Amino acid sequence: MTTVPAATDRTVTAERRELGIFLRSRRERIRPDEVGFAPGGRRRTPGLRREEVALLAGVGVTWYTWLEQGRDINVSSQVLDAIATALRFDRQERIHLYRLAGSRSGPAPGVCSALPPSAQKTLDAVSPYPAVVLNKRYDILAFNEAYCRVVIDLEKVPVEDRNLLWLNFVSDEWNCSFVDAESTRHHMVAAFRAASADHLGDPLWQDLIQSLLRISPYFAELWERYDVAAPSTRTKMLEIEGFGILKMDPINLWLSPAGPLRATVYTALDDETEAKLRQIVDAPSAKPAFGRS
Repeated sequence: MTTVPAATDRTVTAERRELGIFLRSRRERIRPDEVGFAPGGRRRTPGLRREEVALLAGVGVTWYTWLEQGRDINVSSQVLDAIATALRFDRQERIHLYRLAGSRSGPAPGVCSALPPSAQKTLDAVSPYPAVVLNKRYDILAFNEAYCRVVIDLEKVPVEDRNLLWLNFVSDEWNCSFVDAESTRHHMVAAFRAASADHLGDPLWQDLIQSLLRISPYFAELWERYDVAAPSTRTKMLEIEGFGILKMDPINLWLSPAGPLRATVYTALDDETEAKLRQIVDAPSAKPAFGRS
């Protein structure tokens, strides 16, 4: 058993508050019988009790309670690993736990996030595959004409609204519909929450979160689940009127070593989709020549 540390500073930071909520949400999803506890007895909350998590992790109940309360107490990587194991965290959940606890082992902050000048040429060169450059906040920094024709015409979207997360929950201007729209949105929110652990005090991130919470009940529902995930590379099924289903295989290309920017290119999964993409992208357009704003 670990000894109870002295709680010299009771200030609850944004990171520690988020850590407490995250731990509670993960604790409540586990049934007692899944980890060897009797399912009977009266329980005021779903899932495991705090004392049961403390027992599984080999830490003091008071110490674990303080951690869930957001107290500013010291926590070692060994204890974090024990808690993660007790709560059955996957790899992404472990990474999220470490970030919120202030025990970051990733790249040092301050990596340049400027968009390389060659990025737009690269996006244009991969046509007819739709391609877009995103940062961790899902801001859309660059795109090609194929993306505008197949997915959503970003030329018609005001620059301040060019955020993929925002568009997924508030826009009805899509050229396609996603066959797995529900799981796609769920995964986006989980990836966004994982990335947000490094930006809890950033007003730009908080403004986006609060705006989405106000305007989209569905986003609010997914946000309250406290799920975390890495950016997805799962097959996408897009349906476009007149063309049917397009099977797309996305690939993420990181634009700098350990950097925050990625180019996502949606490649064709089969010959039928390849042919449809060329029809859509190569069709004559009434629009003026494609440009950037």
